[in-house]
Order: sequence, then structure tokens, then C-alpha cells
Amino acid sequence: MNRIVAWVLAVGGAVGLVASFVLTIEKIALLEDPFYIPTCSINPVLSCGSIMKTAQAEVLGFPNPLIGVVGFAVVLTLGVLLLSGVELPSWVWIGLQVGSTAGVLFVHWLIVQSLYEIRALCPYCMVVWAVTIPIFWYTTLRNIRPTFQWHSVVLVLWYLLIAAGVLQAFWFYWSSLV
Repeated sequence: MNRIVAWVLAVGGAVGLVASFVLTIEKIALLEDPFYIPTCSINPVLSCGSIMKTAQAEVLGFPNPLIGVVGFAVVLTLGVLLLSGVELPSWVWIGLQVGSTAGVLFVHWLIVQSLYEIRALCPYCMVVWAVTIPIFWYTTLRNIRPTFQWHSVVLVLWYLLIAAGVLQAFWFYWSSLV
């Protein structure tokens, strides 16, 4: 299980860091030019620009992707340390648990906001959603050390619930494409 956790942290941290960094660049471009169309604004539903202009995109008074840049850099670093054989002290695991729990709660709040308040999806944000969930899940499993054999089933079901929410929230759009 420790090797899985190390890989989840390293890969999830790297992917989340890249997505957060790109979102930060896009947000800066949008701040410099209010008419800028982000590269992830593809259609009325897949529209980063719509989301970046909302209050939800700056919950703490600065762009949310900056939280991701810092958080995912830490996660990536911890994953690389674990892959290289370093034993992390318990206080680091507690900190990672607190951070990943806050991250997964924040991501789920953002999912609800995207689906039902803003009514748009940001592809880069969805990448952040996708990596935050296993980072939280595998950190939690490592910390509680259950004898749980079917850990990946929980992730699949979790993703299916989110996909169902996306389908339900945007059914009007998806059905118009058929």
C-alpha cells in the first residue's frame, strides 16, 4: 500500500501542479485583458472563462489556483520523497491528512458551485478534482491502515457519482448534441 500511496502522491501532485499552474497563467492573462478567452473555454459548458470571473474562483481573496500550486507542490515533493525510500514522520502524515481533507472538501464545494450555481465546467479544474480525490483517499487509507481490499472500487464509484452529477446538471446541453 505504501508504494501505491507514493505513486498517487507523486503523479497526482505533478498533474495537479501543472493544472493549477496553467490555471494561474490563464487567470493572469484574463486579469490583464478582460476580453481574453482562456484556452480551456471550448463551448458554453466547458468554459474556464465563465468560472474564472466568479466570486467562487477567489474564495480567499486571491485566485484559487494559487492554493493548488502550493498544495500540489507539497504533495509532489512528499510523493518523490516516499518513492526514494524516505520515511516520513507522523506529523507529516497528519499534516498531509489535514491538507488533503481540506482539499477534497474544497473541491467538492467547487464541484457543486460549478454544476448548480455557475453552470459551467472548467477542464483544468476537473483535472484538479480528479487528482485531489485519490490523494485524499490513499492518504486516508495509509493513515487508518484498514484491511480493505477493494480500495479502487471506492474511487470508481466516487468518479461515477461525479460523472452522474455532470450528466444531470448539463443534460440539456449534452442531449442537444445528439
